[in-house]
Amino acid sequence: MQKRLLFPLAVFGATTLVMALQKPVFLLYYAAQASSYGFGDWCRVLWHGLSLDMTVAGYITALPLLLTLLSLWLPLSDRAWRRIFGIYFGAVSLVAALIFAVDLALYEHWGFRLDASALMYLDSPKEVLANVDWWMGLRQTLFFAACGALLVWLYRRLVLRLFVPAGRVPLRGVWSLVLLLLGGFDFLAIRGGVGASVANVSKVAFSSEMFLNQAAVNPLFSFLSTLGDNDSYADAYPFFPEEERAARFEALRGNPAARADSLSAVAAPAADSAALDPVLRVRRPNVVVVLLESFGRTVMDADVDGEPVMPNMQRLKSEGVWFENFFANSFRTDRGEVAVLSGFPAQTLLSVMKLPAKAATLPSIARSLVREGYATSFTYGGDLNFTNQASYLYATGWQELLWQRNLRFDTPPADWGYDDAVMCDFFADRVIELDAAGRPFLAGLLTLSSHTPFDVPYERFDNKVLNAMAFTDECIGRMVERLKDSPAWENLLLVLVADHGYPYPDGIAYNIPLRHRIPLLWLGGAVARPRVVGDYASQMDLAATLLGSMGVDHREFDYSKDLFDTVSQPRRFAYYTFNEGFGVADASGEAVWDCAADRAVSVTSPELLDVGRTLLQTTYVDIDRR
Repeated sequence: MQKRLLFPLAVFGATTLVMALQKPVFLLYYAAQASSYGFGDWCRVLWHGLSLDMTVAGYITALPLLLTLLSLWLPLSDRAWRRIFGIYFGAVSLVAALIFAVDLALYEHWGFRLDASALMYLDSPKEVLANVDWWMGLRQTLFFAACGALLVWLYRRLVLRLFVPAGRVPLRGVWSLVLLLLGGFDFLAIRGGVGASVANVSKVAFSSEMFLNQAAVNPLFSFLSTLGDNDSYADAYPFFPEEERAARFEALRGNPAARADSLSAVAAPAADSAALDPVLRVRRPNVVVVLLESFGRTVMDADVDGEPVMPNMQRLKSEGVWFENFFANSFRTDRGEVAVLSGFPAQTLLSVMKLPAKAATLPSIARSLVREGYATSFTYGGDLNFTNQASYLYATGWQELLWQRNLRFDTPPADWGYDDAVMCDFFADRVIELDAAGRPFLAGLLTLSSHTPFDVPYERFDNKVLNAMAFTDECIGRMVERLKDSPAWENLLLVLVADHGYPYPDGIAYNIPLRHRIPLLWLGGAVARPRVVGDYASQMDLAATLLGSMGVDHREFDYSKDLFDTVSQPRRFAYYTFNEGFGVADASGEAVWDCAADRAVSVTSPELLDVGRTLLQTTYVDIDRR
């Protein structure tokens, strides 16, 4: 029985080994790129990739583990069990070998590891084969055959030898419990550990060098985990025929400089606006973007018995550029983060952050400023593997990620990560350190204490949600004062913006504009003067507004509007999405549409319905094309 117990362990171990060995094979296959990295980098690829390797091994081990348990109670012949396992291991070997072979060939052309999007091309086999030369076909066929044969030999000749279903097993109940315990460990491997984030490609991201991150990705995991994402996104919301949709979007395009007839206006709007009434005192400030977890305006503007919930935000908004009618694009951090940092609208039923191959093609504030010579650094007290954040951030130009796995403080982290008191103090010191280095920089921070479970060392109110919000407000206020007292403040643009709103007070509808209204505030010595911006806008407009104020080219941000552009004057409106629906608001009113019910929820300005339909449809068409 002990030998039979070793069988599922051997399956797991052998599979993990095979998955790990695929990485040096990949690096050798692309030796021209890999040669610029040292032995230590190769080791880090293996180490960081191990988590997904073990996840794949967990999935492959699950059935043999179950069958081993079943064998204790179901007396089949040795021949029958070996036939069952032989068929299973043969199928696993062929599928794995095929994915390895195709992945190696396609990475050169795609720049990312194999995912299920490859299946979209199977309906055009003639065109696919036209792109395969005879040498590639022969090479990958030989690799597939060799890899498949090796895996079949490993599983059937070495691993399967440990399965010996001989006779009646004594203490079947005890051994069954042992196998169930092994099943628990296998589940943890499949899940990716006991942390908040489950297995995803972001878990292996460890470097600003995207080739190394890609090398660490397990292609089987990448492919199988995206099988459900292979639908045609362009068909999700067919409100208008394609030509009409394109024409409507062209009229709404946030960045007029991207239009063919406006190329002469690349930097003119920002320059002209700045000349008339400059928003910034300096052209190339150091930039800090702080994403405030769940800071909805309904919370920020609330008070309890005359005591404001967020006194610091209320005080600070008179000291800088305050955007009075600013809205979140979504109700989730992963979508709000992309809207802020990439100027890309949020989606209704998916998160583009979880589509790494697509997310990597998005424009970003970080990448734009890297081209201007800026260093980039992002800080978070929790787990950046959650919702693929690390993968997205590295892919879009953030050179340094500081988060829970590489931060150590005297105080232990809470369930969600280090609280905002610890992180805001650390981040203030980090900004001062970056300023002293002398190179222009972009630094980002995502707060977390105002996120469920709202576990904070703070008791001003009876409501734990309000206590958490007030706690983060206090931490932000202290951080701002720390920066004010430092030399870094003189050349600093500090952007405070919420990642999304919060359903406060209880009962506020999830789909109305008020639920999505959030603060946006620019502070710092780089701000020319305090002012209030009354234009309606949303998170996706921050990118063009920020870059435009700095005189940085922002033509690639198709959806983002420069709110200080007084030349082309793009249409001002706020757009947001929720589960199966959208909302649009501007000075004329609002329009909220429920796509699932195919009806209006609230309409005071009917023309805004077509604005929302155009943006929602275009977003999904855009995703489909990337």
